[in-house]
Amino acid sequence: MRKVCVITGSRAEYSLLRPLMKEIEKDTELRLQLIVTGMHLSLEFGSTYKAIEADGFAIDKKIKILSKVDTPVGISKSMGLAITGFAKAYERLKPVIIVVLGDRFEIFGAVAAALVSRIPVAHIHGGEITEGAFDDAMRHCITKMSHLHFASTKEYRKRVIQLGESPGRVFNVGALGVENIKRMEMLSMNVLERELRFKFKKHNLLVTFHPVTLENNTSEKHFQVLLNVLDRLEDTGIIFTKSNADPGGRLINKMIDKYISKNSSKAAAFTSLGGQRYLSLMRYADAVVGNSSSGIVEAPSLNVGTINIGDRQKGRVRAESVIDCQCKQRTILKAFERLYSREFQSLLKKVKNPYEGDGNAAKSIKDKIKNIDLSNLIKKKFHNII
Repeated sequence: MRKVCVITGSRAEYSLLRPLMKEIEKDTELRLQLIVTGMHLSLEFGSTYKAIEADGFAIDKKIKILSKVDTPVGISKSMGLAITGFAKAYERLKPVIIVVLGDRFEIFGAVAAALVSRIPVAHIHGGEITEGAFDDAMRHCITKMSHLHFASTKEYRKRVIQLGESPGRVFNVGALGVENIKRMEMLSMNVLERELRFKFKKHNLLVTFHPVTLENNTSEKHFQVLLNVLDRLEDTGIIFTKSNADPGGRLINKMIDKYISKNSSKAAAFTSLGGQRYLSLMRYADAVVGNSSSGIVEAPSLNVGTINIGDRQKGRVRAESVIDCQCKQRTILKAFERLYSREFQSLLKKVKNPYEGDGNAAKSIKDKIKNIDLSNLIKKKFHNII
């Protein structure tokens, strides 16, 4: 059996990988191996590895890498621990190919170790641009260390090829997150209110705000601007999902806790909602507010608007349902005015999501990984564009 090792380090990433893991697991010619790392293993970030086990997956290896601080030194230390930990895991598990998604620093460490271990890498969501985050450079580095590429749009596929990857190894399959929306059974509003102990109001917002990691010490200032705007909204329920382990993420989470302590009648916060709850909440929200990729990739498929603040997602392909604004009170308030305008609400009903593939992304990726000739993958030729 072909050992396919899937790696996950965050709640959002696992939610996207889950249908692919199911596809691999049910194929009798493949054996799913699973390595869990990063925020999954941190009590502070919800110990979300338990949700993976609750879904019925066996975890082959847990690699603890997170530092107690999210400073540049702390993140760099985590990257070093990741490289060491993954090298040892590969030596024991002996996968024939590893599967990674995205651009985070723990995934960079996992792929760097795989490169030295001469293990082929299948990379999902390459070719994308996020100009405000160091994830942007991480993603392109991961692309150059990978051997199979599964892009989410035609434009991203072209960019991976522009980076020198052979066109025959680069596939546009659409976004796994969009496939999740089409296949997942959504929770009703009543169930969400009961499970989350939160009462929906006339208007409701799903707020996810992460640090802009290529900016110095802007997290507190920018997030406070957003909180000031949220304070001015009337009859509006606010559900925060907490930030990740990037530099400045813990500061944002403390600010969320402080805000909730003063506004518990209208706001709630969650370290991890899980994929089903998160997408179900998105379905009933007026908008996804902040700077999360979910507002760019998934929200349009639910005909939900997005207020995308700042430069963190700058450069991504986006639908007409995304309202971009700078992190200034005046421009965010104008974005809310547009969100609730009759013209924009009419546009939402017919918006097209550029990340929609044929609805079979998980199976397409699994089939390519299953049938590809692995013997010729490691050595790559640089593809020149004439």
